[in-house]
Amino acid sequence: MAPQSTALATTASSPLDSQQTLRATTALLKKLQSEEVSKKDTAEKSDLLADADEDEVADSIPVWLVLSTKKHIIDKQRLKPGKIVLPNPYLDANDETLRICLITADPQRKYKDLIADESFPLELGKRVSRVVGITKLKAKYKSFEARRQLFDEYDVFLADDRIITYLPTVLGKVFYKSGSKRPIPVTLEGKRQSIDEKGNKRRKLAEGGSKVTKSDVKPSDIAQQIERTLSSTLVHLAPSTTTAVKVGTQSMEPKQLQENIEHVTNSLVEKYVPQKWQNVRSVHIKGPNTVALPIWMTTELWEDEKDVLDEPLPVKQSKKRKRGGLADVIEVPGPDGVMRKLEKPGSDKKSKTDDAETIEAKAAEKEEKAARKQALKDQKDAAKKAVNGAAKTEEKKSTRKTRMKAADLI
Repeated sequence: MAPQSTALATTASSPLDSQQTLRATTALLKKLQSEEVSKKDTAEKSDLLADADEDEVADSIPVWLVLSTKKHIIDKQRLKPGKIVLPNPYLDANDETLRICLITADPQRKYKDLIADESFPLELGKRVSRVVGITKLKAKYKSFEARRQLFDEYDVFLADDRIITYLPTVLGKVFYKSGSKRPIPVTLEGKRQSIDEKGNKRRKLAEGGSKVTKSDVKPSDIAQQIERTLSSTLVHLAPSTTTAVKVGTQSMEPKQLQENIEHVTNSLVEKYVPQKWQNVRSVHIKGPNTVALPIWMTTELWEDEKDVLDEPLPVKQSKKRKRGGLADVIEVPGPDGVMRKLEKPGSDKKSKTDDAETIEAKAAEKEEKAARKQALKDQKDAAKKAVNGAAKTEEKKSTRKTRMKAADLI
């Protein structure tokens, strides 16, 4: 099964081959199903200490789309994921057994009343089993056991997009260790007003206009946002050349999975990738523990012809630093005042031959040192003699005084 390969020109059309995509999805689903059957046949007694959430049901095994680009899509990581509505959602919004927990900003009573309102769809209201505010979530679910219990009680967790970045520190690794039940952001605010009270188009604040105003949120708006979120997949962008998006599960049909893959790929390229298809390198699909099956690959590894150099860059040769960090030859003033080059004391490398001028300079330096030493020695000897002579004179004087005192006593 060879992947489709194309040398792209700048075009907005999708180069994906539907037949190639369908063959890849069929092969991947067969592989996932065969792995599940083999696990059941060779399954031993389950470990009672194992985490229940780690044993995924066959229907929940995800299928991932892996999009590789030639350059980074963004420069900084985005904490809020994007959304792409799927033609065949892997979450069934009409499933009566689906239990939804909605995490809201404060005050939580406001959103409880909106969901309990008569205008809110009755069937969807039954699936939203609980509404909890961020403050109550922090206070009530501090312990690991409490978070674990909350994790097991509900199938889907929706969170107000204004507080989605605070939840990793509040919920911890119980929710974020695996991606099966991470909170999904949903908009619970009113719509932005693009027209002012007079019916004129609102101007930006930088242009002398007013701040953005939002209308009061209605129960129908929340219901629409929840239904749209349940039928969407999340796009987590990071400063990387690889982006993985969940496009379905093992329980889906190959045709449904193919439609999701093509729709998500085209939406990713059009909405998030700079330079569109010119910046795309490859498209693959894979399961959690399978190899990546190629769907499309480009033959051009660069985005623009300017990125390709006609000649290779010159390689800079690294200069090895000599042992000791300094040169082996130093300059010193000679006896005649002329600077002379001498070998550094203690150097490992010595010149094999010395010229007559260097030898003469060394001999003169030795004679100068010997003369200085002899002069210093003579000065020391003279000082000692002077000290000894003074001491003898004082001793003679004291002897005379002692003798005179003894004579007087006699």
